[in-house]
Amino acid sequence: MAGGGTGGHVIPALAVARELRRRGHDVVFVGTERGLEAKLVPAAGFRLEKIEIGGLNRVGLRQKLATLARLPFVTLGCLRLSASAVFSMGGYVAGPPVMAALLRRRPVVVMEPNAVPGFTNRVIGRFVAGALVSFPETARYFSWAEVTGLPIREEFFRVPPKPPGEVLNLLITGGSQGSRTLNRAARESWPLFRKAAFPVRIVHQTGSAGFEELRDAFAQCGLEGEVVPFIADMPAAFAEADLVVSRSGAGAVAELAAAGKPSILVPFPFAADDHQTRNAEAMERGGASRVVPDAAWNGEQLVSLAGELRPRLEEMGAAARKFARPGAAERAADILEQVARDFN
Repeated sequence: MAGGGTGGHVIPALAVARELRRRGHDVVFVGTERGLEAKLVPAAGFRLEKIEIGGLNRVGLRQKLATLARLPFVTLGCLRLSASAVFSMGGYVAGPPVMAALLRRRPVVVMEPNAVPGFTNRVIGRFVAGALVSFPETARYFSWAEVTGLPIREEFFRVPPKPPGEVLNLLITGGSQGSRTLNRAARESWPLFRKAAFPVRIVHQTGSAGFEELRDAFAQCGLEGEVVPFIADMPAAFAEADLVVSRSGAGAVAELAAAGKPSILVPFPFAADDHQTRNAEAMERGGASRVVPDAAWNGEQLVSLAGELRPRLEEMGAAARKFARPGAAERAADILEQVARDFN
């Protein structure tokens, strides 16, 4: 299992790893000491082989030269790892083990959850045995691809359609760390929502930074709802929501699709290769979302779009569910078993 650094790389790989382990296979991860895999992988009971490597994309010249100098040696070190197949979530950590597998003529299967592949997956796309993608348009970057979606919690798929009511239930989340842009716009929206022609209830996950100030200010604004630093049961929060305001990372759009939730997506503008914008645009083309650039997002936009989209929420929710792909971890395990048999 190659790929690490962020939860977006590690958590889906862990879902596939658990399914492989359930089927009796031995699973080994390759990652770094500083990535999130150093904590999550051993905690899940898997072995982690650590390497020292940095990124090549969106880094300074010194970092790029240092990585290029180390890359051949780290790749050679990965040649000692014996594997029937390699599963890659992309990211700079995946580079050496994937190149080592290709040199040893071992099959590589990549999972690319973004509409436009990241740097590593773009480089190796024509050399891998297969790619598991979330958007049909992503398939053109690979010699063979199947739309499987991204492994996410089954509870999201069990969220039932929610008929609209008199009160608009609005969920705002910038992810577990929060988003300053979404937090600022939400605060700007409170006095405007009080004057709106429809009642609203707001649940806002702020992240830890600035939570107390926002919580105290919301308590004085006169609106129904709650401001919290973190939502542990996000599927339950989705079930209560009529409309979700969110960033558009791969995990976020996969959860919105699985739950069939209409959304306003505000892509993080500094995401690698601007993949959040591409993800959001794919959802918008499918009729599931409206996209607003980070620089244009404010409280007035939020209130205006909430009112504009109210009559279309059921239609948008049905469109979102068309992007849902249940069983992604199981299908990934199927394909890994298949390529391992075919190549070995």
